[in-house]
Amino acid sequence: MTRIPQDPASSGPDVRGPDISRRAMLRLGAGASAGLALAPLAGCAGPTGGPGPGAISLGLNRSLVSLDNKLNQFDAAVTVQRAVRQGLTRMGKGLLPELVLADRFEMTEPTRWTVRLRDGVRYSDGSPVTVKDVATALKMYWGVNGSFIIGLFPERPALEPVDERTFYLHTKRPVPILDQLMANILISPAAKNRPEELSGGAGSGPYVVTSANSGTGEYALAVNHRYWGRRPATPQVRVRFVPEESSRVVALRSGELDVIDTITPDSAEQLRGLPGVRLDRTTGTRVNQLFFNFRKPRGHPLADPRVREALSYAIDGTSLVDDVLTGSAQQAEGVVPLALKGAIRTGRYVHDPGKARKQLAALGHRDLKVKIIWESGEFPGDTSVMEAVLEMLRSVGVRATLQQFEPGGDIQQWRQGRRGDWDVLGNGFSVPTGHASTSLQGMYGGTPEKEKTRDTYQGYVFPEIAGRLADASAETDEKTRNAKLAAVQKEIWNTRPCLWAFVPDVVLARRSRVRDVRLLQLNSYDLAAVRLEG
Repeated sequence: MTRIPQDPASSGPDVRGPDISRRAMLRLGAGASAGLALAPLAGCAGPTGGPGPGAISLGLNRSLVSLDNKLNQFDAAVTVQRAVRQGLTRMGKGLLPELVLADRFEMTEPTRWTVRLRDGVRYSDGSPVTVKDVATALKMYWGVNGSFIIGLFPERPALEPVDERTFYLHTKRPVPILDQLMANILISPAAKNRPEELSGGAGSGPYVVTSANSGTGEYALAVNHRYWGRRPATPQVRVRFVPEESSRVVALRSGELDVIDTITPDSAEQLRGLPGVRLDRTTGTRVNQLFFNFRKPRGHPLADPRVREALSYAIDGTSLVDDVLTGSAQQAEGVVPLALKGAIRTGRYVHDPGKARKQLAALGHRDLKVKIIWESGEFPGDTSVMEAVLEMLRSVGVRATLQQFEPGGDIQQWRQGRRGDWDVLGNGFSVPTGHASTSLQGMYGGTPEKEKTRDTYQGYVFPEIAGRLADASAETDEKTRNAKLAAVQKEIWNTRPCLWAFVPDVVLARRSRVRDVRLLQLNSYDLAAVRLEG
């Protein structure tokens, strides 16, 4: 039987480092004027234009288009979303599940979990959280196409009510980490839940939405006075979308913003040691990839794993990590981050441009064209990384082009193969359970049936691999499960899914008045625990 602890999240250490580099100083100078144009936050500004004493201001690098996560899933958004809506469980310290809306979540049979809702838990509108709400949430999450979340589940669990607070979750095959997977299903009142992203409405979390503009990504939150748990330490929260990193850095330095996340190494260098500013850092569980398009027809060069392998030899990953990412990341040595439970080393990305040219020529590809696409803010330093990769490919005779999408654009349609053609996607894959099987299932568990609705990861469909993943994920004995997962990870590596991949550290910058930010490896934290001083 599995029982979930209720430990609080952990805090990341402050970081100090070397002097600011000349390159960083130049970038800071260039960004300063842009940052000065930021308007102060209406309704919560203090004497200097920054947040008032009872408000915290968050500057996100990507627009928060909703307050649930049916489709919109990036790390920093989780912090805000879970402050308004909650799951039965959540991932906490040590990548372990903790109980939230449930006070019991236990595997009582290999294919059955017994779950009980906390007594007296209510939404911000005063209505109770019910078993029907959980059943509706499952239905609504599975009612959208292209959902990141449902791609993590081997199957949709079936809910059977037992009484007013208790229910069973049934699966056809064992799902040993269902308690971790369900942490990503946020619960809303059944009558108001829909198979789409929700930007407002009642939630059971410590905060309630007082204003929302999903178009600009600006939200205002206040304390939920009906919250069932401990009252939040900070009365008000302001959320802003500030796409330019230089503007976020200047706004943090001036006190206009209190917290900025997912910052580049250059920005971290600029902020280290500055009075009134602190950095939190921890190892990450997110893999950032240059992932190949697996929807290419048979006969296309990229449909050949030998071509994909040859192209990877063009990429100087060591230089990218040391010079572009300035040591704030590690080259991937497997198909998922090694920090995840069940992950293994499967291989290394080797830089050998001579071998790249020779192997491409032997395969009859002397004038290959490659189009790389990505969305701004997908990972820290994305533009610099892409420009460097462009030159590396050109150095081996590959004619590469770049297409950058602004946040909120239609890149999701491109990813799903519904719009323009592309060859390589710059993408980040979060692992919200802390277990390798989730990441493997989400990226490499594609089937022909899932591809019909474009619910595969960039068209990656290898039925034998998907079958072995399903078998491994259903294994209840942990030692046997890890052995099966290890074998299938090696198979995936041999398909050469990525041009290159790396795992960045999680770095967050904050004003020193912001305390008790317990930064998790998942790049999120409990907003209700954050307090302000001064």
